[in-house]
Amino acid sequence: MIKIGGSVWNYSSSDSNKLYVMKNFLRTFLVLFFLLITKSSLSNCEIANNDDRIVAAGGSVTETIFFLEKEKNLVARDLTSNFPPKALELPSIGYVRNLSSEGLLSLKPTLILAEADVGPDNVIEQVKKTSIELRIVPDNYSEEGIMSKALCIGSILDVDDELLNEKINSLKKSINTLNNVREKAKSRKKIILILMMRGTSPIVAGSETSGDGFIAMTGNENAFLDMSGWKPVGLENIIESNPDYIIVTKRGFSGFKNTEDFLKQTGLIATQAGKNGKLIVGDGMEMLGFGPRTLTFAAKISELLTHE
Repeated sequence: MIKIGGSVWNYSSSDSNKLYVMKNFLRTFLVLFFLLITKSSLSNCEIANNDDRIVAAGGSVTETIFFLEKEKNLVARDLTSNFPPKALELPSIGYVRNLSSEGLLSLKPTLILAEADVGPDNVIEQVKKTSIELRIVPDNYSEEGIMSKALCIGSILDVDDELLNEKINSLKKSINTLNNVREKAKSRKKIILILMMRGTSPIVAGSETSGDGFIAMTGNENAFLDMSGWKPVGLENIIESNPDYIIVTKRGFSGFKNTEDFLKQTGLIATQAGKNGKLIVGDGMEMLGFGPRTLTFAAKISELLTHE
């Protein structure tokens, strides 16, 4: 007998079906209790029927599978799955938002684990009509969201309870480190985060984006919080926002020689951040993927800005 929240569950040790149900219940309860996942997401976190052949669609999903030491059954990954380096040895199914049903089905997966932005919709609908199990892991651009993702994937893949607890505790330690760094901050810095360049216009993180979530995680302020989504922003608007720091992904920085070249060619030298050379270049998936690495990278950025 197990008592949880006033409810009593009776089961026989010889009844494997009830044990399976109980294990799913306990995992679901933990996810709900600690992370407040919505009811619509809970069914996605139940133990998979068959994880013999896993296809991962989304860099954070792949990273989390490796983090949980369940990569043995991975048979393919998408183009955003570039970490850890060993993931690059797997066949690619293409870009997570532009998959093909033929490519997916040719790999004969028993389970597809995907991020929320997997697509296109018609391909997802085709896959759902097959016998292949598709699980879309909920996203939440926060520290809790990263832990939630690990718990959910850990539950789906039936990670050993002791190992899962060890991994969750390591994430908690990373969160504690991040909290300690943020508490030391002298002031909140105004930041713009650039995903990439579209011609001469930077694509900048507004609210409800992973970029905004990352800035919040560092304990600082998004200069374009009043804008929703990822949008191209003109130089005049950026100068008006006058950020203290500019963060750009390696992808956005790749066409430039160095910091000075980037700031001059984009005109961002006219901002306070540009005049002071306050430019940070970071790996896009490490910052914006919201896998386990994001916590560590956020702490590094927060530490850097804390001493300003």
